[in-house]
Amino acid sequence: MGLTELVQQLPQLIGAAVEANPWMGYGAIFAAMFLENLFPPIPSELIMPLGGFYVHQGQLALIPVVLAGLIGTVLGALPWYGIGRLINEERLEQWLERHGRWIGISPQDLHRTRTWFNRYGTALVFWGRLVPGIRTLISVPAGIELMPITPFLIWTTAGSLIWTLLLTLAGMALGEGYANVELWIDPVAKAIKVLLVIAVVAAAAWLGLRTWKKRNSSH
Repeated sequence: MGLTELVQQLPQLIGAAVEANPWMGYGAIFAAMFLENLFPPIPSELIMPLGGFYVHQGQLALIPVVLAGLIGTVLGALPWYGIGRLINEERLEQWLERHGRWIGISPQDLHRTRTWFNRYGTALVFWGRLVPGIRTLISVPAGIELMPITPFLIWTTAGSLIWTLLLTLAGMALGEGYANVELWIDPVAKAIKVLLVIAVVAAAAWLGLRTWKKRNSSH
């Protein structure tokens, strides 16, 4: 089964697991979110709202669904973090140039994420988990920059908890329309990007003003 076919059949596969046994349903959500972090074309915007739909139907419980998605997400982030620590950016870009199309990641995606990381600091590991297209790859520059594993896990877990919880609640609210979550996630993600830029600009302006005041007071 190719990646495209897997994405198309995810609702049926998760649904079959839920029908067989609730614990198999939680396991399927865990596995799907783990794979989603390894292969970005697999959309969390479909997996977690589907879990929320089954909570709405009374077939699954909210907390186990969120925990299954959260644990799968955090564990799925570790391989990319490890790659960042072991392989320098130039070699990784060369590999993505040759093979990236198979996993839906281009060298330009990696470069963009690295630029964001350098510009906004390690807090982006938290905020990046809330932005589709960045949330998976943000683990790579964290590894390349040799971010310690403990803060990496803390920031990743915190951001991922918000992401999985919101998507699950959205699926609960929409019921059978859970697949429409992706339609309004995109403008929300863009808003988060804008807020990140505004926050960075404001912080830079504040630091510049404080430095200017210190220099003037020293004179």
